Amino acid sequence: MLHDKNLNNIQSTKMPKTWSKEMVLLLRIGIPMALAQFIQFFIFFIDTVMIGRISPEDLAAAGLGLVIYFGFWMLFSGPVMAVTPLISQTLGKNKKNIQKTRYYVRMAIWVIFLMMPIFIFITSFTENILIFLGQDAAVSAKAGRYVFVLAFGLPFALAIMVLRNFLAALEKTLIPLFLVTSITGLNALLNYIFIFGNFGMPRLGLTGAGIASSLSYFFGFFIFIYYISKDKRAQEFQVFQNFFSMKFIHLIEILRLGGPISVTTLFEGMLFNIAIIIMGLIGVMEAAAYQVALNIASLAFMLPYGMSMAGAVRIGLAAGAGNIEAAKRAASTTVIACIFAIMLIAIPVAIFPEMTTSLFLDLDKEINRNVINLVIGFLPIATGFMFFDSVQVAANQLLRGLKDVVWPMLLTGISYWFFGFPIAYILALKTDVGPNGVWYGLMAGLALASVLLGGRLLSKLNSNNQFSTGSVKK
Repeated sequence: MLHDKNLNNIQSTKMPKTWSKEMVLLLRIGIPMALAQFIQFFIFFIDTVMIGRISPEDLAAAGLGLVIYFGFWMLFSGPVMAVTPLISQTLGKNKKNIQKTRYYVRMAIWVIFLMMPIFIFITSFTENILIFLGQDAAVSAKAGRYVFVLAFGLPFALAIMVLRNFLAALEKTLIPLFLVTSITGLNALLNYIFIFGNFGMPRLGLTGAGIASSLSYFFGFFIFIYYISKDKRAQEFQVFQNFFSMKFIHLIEILRLGGPISVTTLFEGMLFNIAIIIMGLIGVMEAAAYQVALNIASLAFMLPYGMSMAGAVRIGLAAGAGNIEAAKRAASTTVIACIFAIMLIAIPVAIFPEMTTSLFLDLDKEINRNVINLVIGFLPIATGFMFFDSVQVAANQLLRGLKDVVWPMLLTGISYWFFGFPIAYILALKTDVGPNGVWYGLMAGLALASVLLGGRLLSKLNSNNQFSTGSVKK
């Protein structure tokens, strides 16, 4: 009788039956998520803009330091991204499954903070790592100080993403957007205080930017906790009640799914970040220019990235409910929305490269002239690969929503490191193409990834095996 009662309490999530209704639901959660991702990345955008007002050397140091920082960000992001498919499929199958959802969120946060001491310890060697890689000693020293203070904020930044993904699965995205905006505003204020030495504080320059970002994430994490404790739907899950109560089976699920996601993210992100090492081998000005162009490309990427995260929620709900046709609708609408999202930035940047560059560097300063010319040359190529970037991130996130993570890991590894990286390295350092060759290599890797991941997604959607755990609905 108890078993029958539990079956009667199972309420799978109802999915829309038309593409237009699916697009409406996707955009309802996707637009706030895309904007939140865009604004959250603005913390680093603001850092770069303000650091660019100090000197090109500081700009290069920030770029080199962020290679190390984002390497660990990507490595630890697996548990964060694993939360989306685990929760969405759980709630898709039974939207009243509170206990399982609670433990997924809790164990993801556990993993992040357990890795914190390791991360801080390794980042203390940033200067030595960069010097070993052949970078300028003075620039490496500045980068080392910047990354070390920035490291203390990383666990809180990742924990915020876990809570945002949890809230997105509950279709709670508007208030998180407001909270992320507030955190970014706080970062800008703290940058103004610590970088330039205002309100009686000492002028800390690049190190001040790292302190400002870490403090912003620290306060932001507790702001999200407060919101979850007050929101009527979110508080039902009691995420932080008995927080130190461990659920080993859910911890293993987070690690099992999150491991390949971390490696996949590392494959992609480190290709972009290691490219600055190649630029640094060419010269400091090239490294500074690459940092500016990469910030612009990364900022544009945040829109389809946030939209694709919403797509992962939608397709996860469909998979949990065993609804294959709804999954196909979620996939197609997500890809379309991601392409349109990135074009919102790509097109203006391609048309106005000099105006875009002026956001980072004073065009009237002669000291900036070489960097400015390089950035203006980089931007048209960077905007060219944005189309492929939007397609690959959509396909990748949708596959994660289906809990398909091993094959995407292998396909991205092949695309970026056996194809994109050799092209970037050879063109930049072995031919007359020079620094532009790095961007051509990045474009080649993204193009192949979009084809391979897109093919994998089509294969999964045309197979009923993915939905074999539930009734296949149309």
